[in-house]
Amino acid sequence: MQLTSYTDYSLRMLIYLAAVDYPRLASIKEISSAYQISYNHLTKVGHELVKLGLIQSIKGRNGGIRLAKSPEEINIGWVVRRTEDNLELVECFNPEKSTCVLTGQCRLRGVLQEALKAYLQVLDSYTLDDIITNRSVLKSLLNTPSAPPIKQ
Repeated sequence: MQLTSYTDYSLRMLIYLAAVDYPRLASIKEISSAYQISYNHLTKVGHELVKLGLIQSIKGRNGGIRLAKSPEEINIGWVVRRTEDNLELVECFNPEKSTCVLTGQCRLRGVLQEALKAYLQVLDSYTLDDIITNRSVLKSLLNTPSAPPIKQ
């Protein structure tokens, strides 16, 4: 199974915001530069993460984005479920669209459903905080600027 770029970028944005002296404000341009990925794609991702209540967007001259929740409150499995548009591993996961002649008789669907359930259970057992335990290393790799934390 491969996650979409959208989910990958969502997780990367959350990791960045958690690793850069949370709750300091960051800009999408800053995150785009750190990861060398498209500003436009990150803008779309950021908009969705705001709608999901995971990040805050502060408007204005000194604005930016930051986590809306502490890293301990952001569950990785929850994020993946909300940012992946399709967790159907094979065509027969969706009986309405399946054209496979084996649908209903083949045991592969059940095996793959069990594997997907286990995959998501593992992701559910981690929070963003678990992902950033090496925060200082991540911060140095992301080459983030130091700035004083913004008052909440």
